[in-house]
Amino acid sequence: MAIPRVSKWAKLAFAAIAVWGLFHLTTRGSNIHALSASEITWSPKYDRHDICRTYGWRRYNKSPNEPPRKVYDLVMVSTELDWLEIHLNSTFDAVDYFVLMEGRKTFTGLEKPLTLKGNMDRFGAYESKIIYHEMEYPLDFEPQTVWDIEDLQRNSMLTQVFPRLEGAQTPQLGDVIVVTDVDEIPRPSTLIVLRECHFPRRLTLRSKYYTYSFQNLHRGEEWPHPQATYYQGDRTVKPNDLRMGLGFFLTLWWDKADLWNAGWHCSSCFSTIEELLLKLQSFSQTHLNAHDFRNKTHIVEHVRAGKDIWDRESEIYDRVENNSDIPRFLLNNQDKYKYTLNRDGKSAGFSDFEDQASRNKE
Repeated sequence: MAIPRVSKWAKLAFAAIAVWGLFHLTTRGSNIHALSASEITWSPKYDRHDICRTYGWRRYNKSPNEPPRKVYDLVMVSTELDWLEIHLNSTFDAVDYFVLMEGRKTFTGLEKPLTLKGNMDRFGAYESKIIYHEMEYPLDFEPQTVWDIEDLQRNSMLTQVFPRLEGAQTPQLGDVIVVTDVDEIPRPSTLIVLRECHFPRRLTLRSKYYTYSFQNLHRGEEWPHPQATYYQGDRTVKPNDLRMGLGFFLTLWWDKADLWNAGWHCSSCFSTIEELLLKLQSFSQTHLNAHDFRNKTHIVEHVRAGKDIWDRESEIYDRVENNSDIPRFLLNNQDKYKYTLNRDGKSAGFSDFEDQASRNKE
């Protein structure tokens, strides 16, 4: 049996890929950056070149005839209206437009109300920058897995919204796109860096990772979200591909970087148990919504103690008292959002929980 010969071009292609891979392995450390300052006070005197040089990036330059670079924050919204207010207020001055998306179905396909649409009057102070969109489900959409609805909704923040934008909202090539969940809040200083710099096409904004409140810091690496990219028309990286690291195999490494200490993520930080139960119900991972995990006493005891609801050994939280590295809006509204800062007490900060001992006294 004859052994097929490898063509000269195939050998050259293989050699090129090997050289590229070796180059990447020896230089990938330069793709890891940290936001060293939690705040940057912006002024016209600030040297914009220095901001970008800190991270090894070039300043983003536009011609005098082009409109200023815009920042779009694409936010997935469910029922967390408190967190939407925290998110909007914390980043309002650094963002041009917030694309807020909600759908009539949970990620598991159950019907749900349009919570945000029915409460838009609460966000009147932010109205000038809000682009609201109700998820449109294609007629031929037949989800095959529990992830399909979530993927479609995230991508629709780009594919269903951006082609319809007009006037000042119209995106221009190079505009910044940040893909977030409502409880993922970029630092304002991070957004300044993104606006001013030519950053990699796939940038992960690593975030301080808290659970239940800013009292419980997750032990281990920072949360690997949100993500940022820039607008390229039809070539723009779709939000779900960006978030999940999907695409052609070279994109797993090419033009990609991490920016550490770039924001905050507070997972399962709710004021009511009902909100937490609704989140469990909406999980794509249905095993996390098992009956034992929905027991209210079980939830309260775990939240108060700063322990994982599902008792996973890998999930450990370190207690942080009097945490000051939090969004400024929370520092200025501690009474209103006390449950985001402290989970001590019988109710663990849940406004809708009454323990059995209290009920027996009635």
